[in-house]
Amino acid sequence: MKQIGHYINGEEVAGTSGRTADVYNPATGEVIAQVALADKSEMDKAVAIAAAAQPAWAAMNPQRRGRVMMKMVDLLHRDMDKLAEALSREHGKTFPDAKGDVIRGLEVVEYCIGAAEMLKGEYTDGAGPGIDMYSMKQPLGVTAGITPFNFPAMIPMWMFAPALACGNAFILKPSERDPSVPMMLAALFEEAGLPKGVLQVVNGDKEAVDAIIADETIQSIGFVGSTPIAQYIYGNGCAAGKRVQCFGGAKNHAIIMPDADMDNVVDALIGAGFGAAGERCMALSVAVPVGKETADRLIEALIPRVESLKIGPYTAGDDVDFGPVVCAAAKERIEGLVQSGVDQGATMAVDGRGFSLQGYEDGFFVGATLFDNVTTDMDIYKQEIFGPVLSTVRVDTYEDALKMTMDNEYGNGTAIFTRDGDTARDFASRVNVGMVGVNVPIPVPLAYHTFGGWKNSAFGDLNQHGPDAFKFYTRTKTVTSRWPSGNKEGAEFSIPTMK
Repeated sequence: MKQIGHYINGEEVAGTSGRTADVYNPATGEVIAQVALADKSEMDKAVAIAAAAQPAWAAMNPQRRGRVMMKMVDLLHRDMDKLAEALSREHGKTFPDAKGDVIRGLEVVEYCIGAAEMLKGEYTDGAGPGIDMYSMKQPLGVTAGITPFNFPAMIPMWMFAPALACGNAFILKPSERDPSVPMMLAALFEEAGLPKGVLQVVNGDKEAVDAIIADETIQSIGFVGSTPIAQYIYGNGCAAGKRVQCFGGAKNHAIIMPDADMDNVVDALIGAGFGAAGERCMALSVAVPVGKETADRLIEALIPRVESLKIGPYTAGDDVDFGPVVCAAAKERIEGLVQSGVDQGATMAVDGRGFSLQGYEDGFFVGATLFDNVTTDMDIYKQEIFGPVLSTVRVDTYEDALKMTMDNEYGNGTAIFTRDGDTARDFASRVNVGMVGVNVPIPVPLAYHTFGGWKNSAFGDLNQHGPDAFKFYTRTKTVTSRWPSGNKEGAEFSIPTMK
């Protein structure tokens, strides 16, 4: 059986803790590998190597670091299919969706080619008599990221590409459920010219996470995952004096106005609600039609589309709309929440329970499920299901829909579907959610903007990728400089002013 260790100092090494976790093929339910789970001593070793390698990398000028990013983009294109196949095998998402995972990460690497522009400081000539002032953006040192199973290519690249472009070293602790792609990415970066030891991959579980939090050399932590863990890492990381950004759960609402193009709405909800089996933090999991007529038309149009969704293994190629969920525990949790919806009085419009695929009976497949008449006190509304389940909550007015979205504890993403510009503009302006789509179901910003939610979806004051990433992974140093001409002015005891 395949054994996956860690990527340390330019090579894959075996774990030494004696602890491992099984890695599954979600389509078959088979264990296909075992991944090492690091202990503190292994993390300490990785950090020490990164700390030794970082100064020389930081001393390389930003334009040359950008050339490494440029080469990495070429390598990602070269190995796109290989990366997507490995990703699909361990995660379960379809092959086209896996390629999208890689591409959205690649776009951030591409953005980081321009690191030299982003790292320029400011300069004021003659700020005072013979005095110049300027600022420098300097790397933090050793940085770290803890990434989730649902995007094993994209989110690691969202973190380590800007961190490296800024001159930092980076320790990645990916999800132990699908660890192969992060290991492959580290090897590709070194092929692109990254010095050994600057990017390390340490596989593990909570023990590795706690080691990252406690390590005094690590200066910053990035995290994407559930809200409880985000709160844990943010609170403890900040208490340890680190710079921390943590992104948690979501419950994304789609507001459907009476004037919306219903064909466009249904296409959007089908793709954004059920793509990747709903295992996306930006999945649209709550449809909010305004008015009874709108709701009736929506449900009538959705039912046949949901019923016709094709579910299967990634090896089926384009013939599959979505695949299995990542593990047996995820399947059990999703099906338990679906049952709670029935028990609490929601209307089951399409029942995905009991789905089984011939030849893949042991796979972690969950059928597409559609609920109507969901209310905000039900568990299927309050909890992030992270599965192929779409809940419909009917409201009477636009203000009711807006209030529901704003009252929800999460604020990751939302969307409104309408033909009316005034309504769309009002919604985008007033809603307390970090990413808003107008007739766009998954409003994930491109690499040169920033990604981040509000409320219990995010902790920290800076977002991922875009300009915020270069702020997060650098410190600003301001220099006030004077070269005396020989005139003696004597000591001055009042606060300095530029008189």
